[in-house]
Amino acid sequence: MADWRKKFSSLSLSNDGLATKSSQEQERCEASVAKLFKSYRDNPEAEKIYLFREIHIAYLESGIRKLPYHFECLDASRPWLCYWILHSLSLLEHEISQDLTRDIIDFLRRCQSPHGGFGGGPGQLPHLAPTYAAVLALCILGTKEAYDIIDRPSLQLFLSQMHQPDGSFIMHFDGEVDVRGVYCALVPAILTNTLTDDMISGTADWVASCQTYEGSFSAVPGTEGHGGYAFCAFASLLLLKKQNLCDIHQLLKWACHRQMSVEGGFQGRTNKLVDGCYSFWVGGLFPLIYMSLKHSGDKGLQDNLWHFHQESLQEYILYCCQYPRGGLMDKPGKGRDYYHTCYCLSGLSVSQHCFGGNETINITDNKKDLLISTHPLFNIPVDKVDQAMEYFTQAPKISILQQTERKT
Repeated sequence: MADWRKKFSSLSLSNDGLATKSSQEQERCEASVAKLFKSYRDNPEAEKIYLFREIHIAYLESGIRKLPYHFECLDASRPWLCYWILHSLSLLEHEISQDLTRDIIDFLRRCQSPHGGFGGGPGQLPHLAPTYAAVLALCILGTKEAYDIIDRPSLQLFLSQMHQPDGSFIMHFDGEVDVRGVYCALVPAILTNTLTDDMISGTADWVASCQTYEGSFSAVPGTEGHGGYAFCAFASLLLLKKQNLCDIHQLLKWACHRQMSVEGGFQGRTNKLVDGCYSFWVGGLFPLIYMSLKHSGDKGLQDNLWHFHQESLQEYILYCCQYPRGGLMDKPGKGRDYYHTCYCLSGLSVSQHCFGGNETINITDNKKDLLISTHPLFNIPVDKVDQAMEYFTQAPKISILQQTERKT
């Protein structure tokens, strides 16, 4: 490619002669990314970039049974660690052994609360976030034993108790209201066939009220828009089949402006730095928006292409987010972790696959670098969603008697 210095100069941030802490951080970030891009583009002897598949698998497997001491701060997020690692391995098409499958099922069984839902670890109070993560992890494992440990009557009761009169959800008993709570309640309820009309009374209207003037969504009405909240809110409206309650075109405009000019990855908020996790939290919005506009008959869609630069996102993830010893990271200079590994790979999958189509976009032209397709609403492999919903659709209907037994 021609003059990279000129290209990056034209795309780089202009601070209009007024340097601030934010503009200086952005300039440093752009410089570190440009250096990585140039090292590959300008050096004909440099090894062609590729997905470090086997190294990532080794890193993920090393954390599934035992983690270093500094992970103590995530003691209340242990089902999340199961989900992040299992989902990453599933995208990489790495098979989980039967012994490990049994051990994970047993661990998540012990995280399940007698009051319904799952806690962050054995004996911890139930919370919507680890409930979401635990159910997804069990669906990824996809065995009858994994499905059957879920106490559906207690789960249904717990999710119903988190629902508030205005349609919002609290994250735990006496906990905070957050739009993520809606998504973390809807996903396990839909996958396990425990959703009720009462559970979602007023919910779609409350979620729609969280849309901001920019087109994004905030945690609660009247606060700042954010990529994670935007995904959870819009995905929730789609799950409720109420997406037309929000301004979809304004959301699309906001999401398009989150892709960074130099980096190619996404930022989560206006005037913030790029972050690999938004490869999914913002990148994952585009298939959802496409589905919505396609359903409404919008004529401005490109067939089987999302409305962002998919190749640029792949470049950012592969050039800038892969850690040489396995795992993926936020941005150059940061450390690897399982959270960013999961959502960088999820975003890479979104950028490679066109939902509902057979064509793929792969900047390396090597089939070994293609991930499997993740479901844009649930963020687990598409076949795992189909398999779980088929299983739980055939499950016995939950009776009022079972609900009463759990209350007592």
